[in-house]
Amino acid sequence: MDQFRCLFDKLDKNNDGFISVEELHNEMRRVGVVSVDEKAQIIVTNYDRNYDGRLDYQEFLSYMMDREKKWKIDFHALDKNKCGFIDQEDIIHLFKELGVAISKSNAERIIQMMDEDSSMTVDWEEFLHHVVINPVESIGELVCSWKHNLVYGSKAVSLGLRDLKPGGVRSMWQGNAVNVLKGTPQSTLQCFLYAKMRKQVLGERDYLSIEQRFGLGCVSGAVAHAAFYPLEVLKVRLNLQQAGAPHGLLGCALSICHSESPWAFYRGFKPSIMCMIPYAGVECAVHQSIMSWARRDPANCHDTKLLLFSFLAFACGQASSYPLAVIRTQQQAQAFMAGSQTCSGVLRGLVQIYEKHGLLGFYSGMGASFVRAVPCALLNYTLISKMEMWLSTYL
Repeated sequence: MDQFRCLFDKLDKNNDGFISVEELHNEMRRVGVVSVDEKAQIIVTNYDRNYDGRLDYQEFLSYMMDREKKWKIDFHALDKNKCGFIDQEDIIHLFKELGVAISKSNAERIIQMMDEDSSMTVDWEEFLHHVVINPVESIGELVCSWKHNLVYGSKAVSLGLRDLKPGGVRSMWQGNAVNVLKGTPQSTLQCFLYAKMRKQVLGERDYLSIEQRFGLGCVSGAVAHAAFYPLEVLKVRLNLQQAGAPHGLLGCALSICHSESPWAFYRGFKPSIMCMIPYAGVECAVHQSIMSWARRDPANCHDTKLLLFSFLAFACGQASSYPLAVIRTQQQAQAFMAGSQTCSGVLRGLVQIYEKHGLLGFYSGMGASFVRAVPCALLNYTLISKMEMWLSTYL
């Protein structure tokens, strides 16, 4: 019973002898539990015998003992070596039984979610504490919870540095071939469509309103994005697979076709296109408006200033659409792990991010996007300038 009392005292942050819904909610959010508000309320409701909206020690003890009975057999089943604890190999074996490949680094991260003494193993007490705070009802739900944490817990820099160890510097460019195949042709198609539609809309005039620029940007961006979206899915899959895996671009594409279906190449398309439409619209509207203003004064037409204007347009587009980009990446990444349940909808995904990370969660990883903003802005400015010159000459 001592371990039960220890966990109770840990959760009772204000030392008033009770665990409130808020205290339980905060601990769940800290360890990355999904739907914390709902689950915390259910636990308190089910075990609050005197209906005071909180749990005293005896009520909490009843909950702990129920969890102990439920999970004791599962813990021993996970402990393949019967040594009294779970390690990385046990996690890898569990995922293998479920038909899912998992890297050693991800297995290590799962162990760290439960490991309280930094031993890189999980004993029964640590495991029990984990399933008490993360009130899933089966091994399948527990694995889904772990996978959710692996997706949302990623930070661009830490993931990149972690990949260096197993894959070397080359792993930092894993999936880059697809990125090259997708990026420039998609930008070219978008610029071509925008310039072509712009010429049609302008007619005899020489000026577009900001609403027209936004609309043309939305349409051209959406069409180009839809045409090249399968390459986006391939890029995400290649980025997430274990460094050094022998699949390659063609192997990854064939694997998706065989193990899933051709429709898998459009997994996550809904939040992705919802992300691309405002992004392309804002970027085009801001960029074209700034360029229109800049051309009025020859002093503003220096390449350095024009590059800065392109960077500002890129930044505005990113900031306006990034939360939906986070949802898109989540849904694409879920497909990487076989046996994943159907991805939650866009609205539900946004709610889950807010529950776990707050408002900052909507912009997780945006720093890395802005690091690449300068070369993207340079390419964008050069491409648009050349495309406009070509179209004005030949069309």
